[in-house]
Amino acid sequence: MSKPPLLSDHELKYPRYWLIWLLLGLAWLTTQLPQNGRIRAGALVGWIAYRFASRRRNITRVNLKLSFPQLDDRELEEKTRLVFRSTGIGLIETAAVWLSDPRQYRNRVKIHGLEHLQTVKNSGQGILLVGMHQATLDFAGAVLATHKPFDVMYKTNKNKLIEAVMTRGRNRNFPEAIEHKNIRKVVQNLRNGHIVWYAPDQDYGRKHSVFAPFFSLPTASITVTGRIAELTGARIIFMSHFRINNEQSYELFLTRGPEGYPSGDSYTDATALNVLIEDAVRKAPEQYLWLHRRFKTRPEGDPNPYKDI
Repeated sequence: MSKPPLLSDHELKYPRYWLIWLLLGLAWLTTQLPQNGRIRAGALVGWIAYRFASRRRNITRVNLKLSFPQLDDRELEEKTRLVFRSTGIGLIETAAVWLSDPRQYRNRVKIHGLEHLQTVKNSGQGILLVGMHQATLDFAGAVLATHKPFDVMYKTNKNKLIEAVMTRGRNRNFPEAIEHKNIRKVVQNLRNGHIVWYAPDQDYGRKHSVFAPFFSLPTASITVTGRIAELTGARIIFMSHFRINNEQSYELFLTRGPEGYPSGDSYTDATALNVLIEDAVRKAPEQYLWLHRRFKTRPEGDPNPYKDI
């Protein structure tokens, strides 16, 4: 289990945390709402962010235009609005599993391919459960863990109060939480037959990446996934998840990793994972987290698409 942050009772009362306490209280209230109420609350959060988070709105527009160049201006703006709506709903869904028991949502999530996890587990091999940054990421992961427990990789939040809440949720929902820089622990757990969940689809810079195609663009894609699989003999299972039925329920898909993975070639392996992620994104583009600068690291000579933002 991850260690609780060093935050004393006195520190919890600091004025700089008052607004966060208020927001956490409101978030907890949304967990008491029925599904329709949570969806409406999330849509409101998304609308507020769309109206006032201009930098994230512009980043989202750039990402969508790069990935879907066929969109005209009206379609691009509508897609951007839907991304923010979905992200707002995702925040409420995240609160639901951090602040309450995720087992209560099991009947809303249809899981396909759970047998893949069990088959590999029965063989004694570790499993690298590769996810992606969809809006339903935390919700789907927490619900899946109620069926088949697994470890999770995480990045520490800079805000100590938020990190304390997230630590409590991680320690309740997962057997072990591993800080994302602790690759040695990931390797150890996989060699011991654990399932470890993480999402590699972010820009971590040039040093540990290759430029593999993602939506036909050379995109900085980390190589550590293939190296870990090679070091540990772990099998890759890919996870994707979507809201369906007018946002009343969810589908979660577990599929086998790419054939011949790892291949020993970083570019080939990164490309194979990007294909899986892109195919999943195309099923519901508005449910992907386009708000971060996915294409910020460019090959030499390529312009920075976010330079004016």
